[in-house]
Amino acid sequence: MHNREIYDLLGVGLGPFNLGLAALLAPISEIRAVFLEQKPTFQWHPGLLIEGSTIQVPFLADLVTMADPCSPYSFLNYLRAQSRLYHFYFLESFHIPRREYNHYCQWVAEQLPSCQFGQRVETIHLCEDGAETYFEVRSRNGETGAEERYYARHLVLGVGSVPQVPPCFRDRLGSETIFHSAEFLQKRDRAQQCQSVVVIGSGQSAAEVFYELLQAQPAHGYRLAWHTRSAGFFPMEYSKLGLEHFSPDYIHYFHHLPAARRDEILAQQGLLYKGISFAMIGQIYDLLYERTVAGECPPVELRSLLEVKEIEEIEPLEETASPRYRLSYRHGQQESRWSHDADCVILATGYRHGIPACVEGVRSLIAWDEKGRYSVDANYRLDLTREVNHQIFVQNGELHTHGIGAPDLGLGAHRSAVIINTLLGEERYPVRSRNVFQSFGVA
Repeated sequence: MHNREIYDLLGVGLGPFNLGLAALLAPISEIRAVFLEQKPTFQWHPGLLIEGSTIQVPFLADLVTMADPCSPYSFLNYLRAQSRLYHFYFLESFHIPRREYNHYCQWVAEQLPSCQFGQRVETIHLCEDGAETYFEVRSRNGETGAEERYYARHLVLGVGSVPQVPPCFRDRLGSETIFHSAEFLQKRDRAQQCQSVVVIGSGQSAAEVFYELLQAQPAHGYRLAWHTRSAGFFPMEYSKLGLEHFSPDYIHYFHHLPAARRDEILAQQGLLYKGISFAMIGQIYDLLYERTVAGECPPVELRSLLEVKEIEEIEPLEETASPRYRLSYRHGQQESRWSHDADCVILATGYRHGIPACVEGVRSLIAWDEKGRYSVDANYRLDLTREVNHQIFVQNGELHTHGIGAPDLGLGAHRSAVIINTLLGEERYPVRSRNVFQSFGVA
């Protein structure tokens, strides 16, 4: 085994969080790291890189700044390299285009030799070689199909989330006319050829997809509906004191609560991270107002409190060969049934954090909670069932243990700093214990 390189850390997946970790590890010679990603290049929600859409956090929530403002991988240094500093200065906006954030991440990834794309991790095992133990990670090269092996002392799982869909749609995904919003840009043209389109969901992605289709509606003539099981099309909480919930302080408070209490709290915090921006709601309302001038009545429908329960294929209209669908709903307050016909269904129903199949080989090593989720300590390490000299960290898979800040880009650099400090056994990146004005809890 001594003739094989053993990395100190191997990352599975390269979304913004593991990419930020790779960037913050770049100047640290004590940790040899490699990160494996199945996609051929960095891509951040490519189906939702809609022109005009912005990330929902300030540009300071880049990959590194909140841990190391002097890092060469900051967004401001990216702007300097792109000769866009003055353009950004005159833009006077804290919230950058989503397309630019994606390009910024690609710019960082291209500079980091530790980031290996086109490598799909298939299996992970803990191996023993005499007195030495290590993780063996087998991946599949996306270009050649060859199996490759990597060895590491520690792991960090950053595989991200997968689309979440209502049960009645799970066997129908993959068609050109029933798809998740994660595929919107790839299938937008096909959707616009339909006679009737319905968007399901009430978060930011649903609003952006609906607005994009609303803008293009006069040119294509389709009927457009927007349905959600939520009580309304509500804005995300974005007050300054509300935003303090996305802080290391709140993570510390939340993690120390009992597990059952944490689940109760999360169920009540949807609008802290699942709503729609005020700006987007305003743009939608203003366009609807404009379209109804002089008594005009565009074929647009918005309905809330509708939970889709069933879908069936029905006879297509005479003028089109496209398949049509009848969606059956239950109204959340009237408890009555209602149906709606459409030839295109776009599910903007959010994402869930699944357990990647590649961890099956170490499943018995990982401690799970009573709901089959990771048990995660305060430093983002998975609790293990036996004592080994290895650590498995998780990025954006700890919503249930660390709270609503888990998927927030603004806390990615903080989490990476904690992981690096834990690996080194010293505080290389300072982590402050007091960051906000309010206090959470009394002890």
